[in-house]
Amino acid sequence: MNTRILLVEDDESLHRGIQFTLQQEGFQVYSAHDLAGARTVLQHTDIHLLLLDVQLPDGNGFDFCTEVRKDRDTPIIFLTASDQEFDIVRGLDLGGDDYITKPFRLREFLSRVHAVLRRRAPSGKTDDKTMLASNGLSLNVEEMRLDKNGQEILLSITEFRLLTLFMTHPRSVLSRDQIILQVWPDGTEVLDDNTVAVNIRRLREKIEEDPYNPQFITTVRGAGYRWNG
Repeated sequence: MNTRILLVEDDESLHRGIQFTLQQEGFQVYSAHDLAGARTVLQHTDIHLLLLDVQLPDGNGFDFCTEVRKDRDTPIIFLTASDQEFDIVRGLDLGGDDYITKPFRLREFLSRVHAVLRRRAPSGKTDDKTMLASNGLSLNVEEMRLDKNGQEILLSITEFRLLTLFMTHPRSVLSRDQIILQVWPDGTEVLDDNTVAVNIRRLREKIEEDPYNPQFITTVRGAGYRWNG
């Protein structure tokens, strides 16, 4: 099966260069130069990865990410000229899986594309369990589906891998380095020291009754995080 990537970038020269590079890697590339075009593609095509420029003629990529996340968990990589920490954290906070600043080296770009796509599959550290359950949470590993008290909760690829890791290691304290090794095996996608904390905060907001007083994922000061489910 060909991997289908939607590239949303309004810089025509950069768009052509990225498209050619991806096609040379064997990807099937769908193109859009604005958010209207992106919406049309998403309505008619099952996309495996969304490469999304932040500044577009008809809107903001961050806002579009929020729109996409309402009904699908397609991996999203932001492409932007801004390398400000605030923008990077905001992109991850909204559900982005990675954030690549322009200009970038094509080999590094491809490495990060492949890394995000690999995260679509389960990590393989699940003890062959396809169903994991804990205090009202039910995670179908094969289908990447999470239900909480019978209601489906949409997860990003990173959130799915984090939750799978925690649920297969109950009561264990996992350090930041252990989490990075399992969830970001290449290490290249971990942008700064806040990346793990930001993604865990996002996961808490989805599964905890009170994210500020978490019951499932608790912080062990100076050691890491523990799954208490």
